[in-house]
Amino acid sequence: DGAGKTTLFRILVTLLLPDAGTAQVIGRDVVKDLWTLRRLIGYMPGRFSLYPDLSVLENLTFFASLFDTTVVEARATIEPIWVQLEPFAGRRAGALSGGMKQKLALCCALVHRPEILFLDEPTTGVDAVSRKEFWDLLARLRAGGLPIVVSTPYMDEAVRCDRVSLIQGGRLLATDRPAEIGRSYPRPLFAVRGPDVLRILSSLRHFPHAAAV
Repeated sequence: DGAGKTTLFRILVTLLLPDAGTAQVIGRDVVKDLWTLRRLIGYMPGRFSLYPDLSVLENLTFFASLFDTTVVEARATIEPIWVQLEPFAGRRAGALSGGMKQKLALCCALVHRPEILFLDEPTTGVDAVSRKEFWDLLARLRAGGLPIVVSTPYMDEAVRCDRVSLIQGGRLLATDRPAEIGRSYPRPLFAVRGPDVLRILSSLRHFPHAAAV
């Protein structure tokens, strides 16, 4: 029932609180203002974590109910994504393609109309066409005024962001616009394209003047 879902939701979120340290998101403390902040944040984990035995619409309706809202009320926010998902509204989430699963997860993260969206490697393991479609959707959301924070291992995705932070081994290396980070690199950078990617990689790795490929 509704009370049971709310209690379970509170338990799960409490287990995810940090053990130490402080942080703020959109001006609110992540511990002290947890329950206020939770309604203002949209979060999409890297691994598909929706209910595979529920349909597309049932998943979306469930997540909307956690925030005391409805799919109808969220229609304006999720419209760019929902128009692609609606033909499959009755299909089990587990039967969707990788790209469609990511779109459903994004819909569920937006259904309560958050003020900021966090995405954890949202396109890892997704084919190139679906990755492009997904980022085109993010661009439309960003153009509508929604701040988006994304973690990604793909540099071709990072260059689509306004600002990029490079992190290695838990250490922040740099934060700047993508073009400025590229200009600060001490070596010449080249982009090589061709139909046989594996052969290109093999050849470049044996090129004596290549520092990294």
